[in-house]
Amino acid sequence: MGKIKIPKSAPSLDMTPMVDLAFLLVTFFMLTAKFRVNEAVPINPPASHSEKILPENTLQVTVDTAGRVFYNLDGQDVRRNLLMKMKEKYKPALDGLTESDVKRFTVMSEFGVPLAQLLPYIRGGEKERLQIDKTTPGIPLDSLNNQLRDWIFFGWREKQIFQQTNHMSKENWCRISIKADGQTNYKVIKNVIKTFQDQDLNSFNLITNMKTEAPE
Repeated sequence: MGKIKIPKSAPSLDMTPMVDLAFLLVTFFMLTAKFRVNEAVPINPPASHSEKILPENTLQVTVDTAGRVFYNLDGQDVRRNLLMKMKEKYKPALDGLTESDVKRFTVMSEFGVPLAQLLPYIRGGEKERLQIDKTTPGIPLDSLNNQLRDWIFFGWREKQIFQQTNHMSKENWCRISIKADGQTNYKVIKNVIKTFQDQDLNSFNLITNMKTEAPE
């Protein structure tokens, strides 16, 4: 009796579920990824052993090695209201502010220019802003012209109004952070801290790099 030959067939593997999963993962990361915001000036903070992660909702003041002060605040609606308050107080400097300027300001990253230079900075392209960042004296902080105090005061107040109006959980409320280079003159940092404390803001996050131990 002859043997019955079973026809051979090549094994196949259905890749459809794996391809679907790959596309789902790509879509997830595209929708949830946050790009790092451009910084106006390079800062190399001192190192520490702190493992706390900086919250996303912050009012941040940055000080570079030359002692120049930069300011940033999250939230487009808050930034819009903040700019309107600054316009009321510094009307001559911000005369000519248009709706287009306001929209551009709401999506800007940190800035460090006196009010007199703010409009050209808002209206400038990326290259113009980079050039201004290199030459700007920073936001004035002296006793006769402390514009940083007003940016902090109006920004913090608008943040509180926004958070309460939108019933945000207190654990997600805005935090204050100070970022300074390790080579920055401590007197400037002390002056920045005093500006906060003069407005009864006494809780800060000092941004540092993670300290790594050298291998033995």
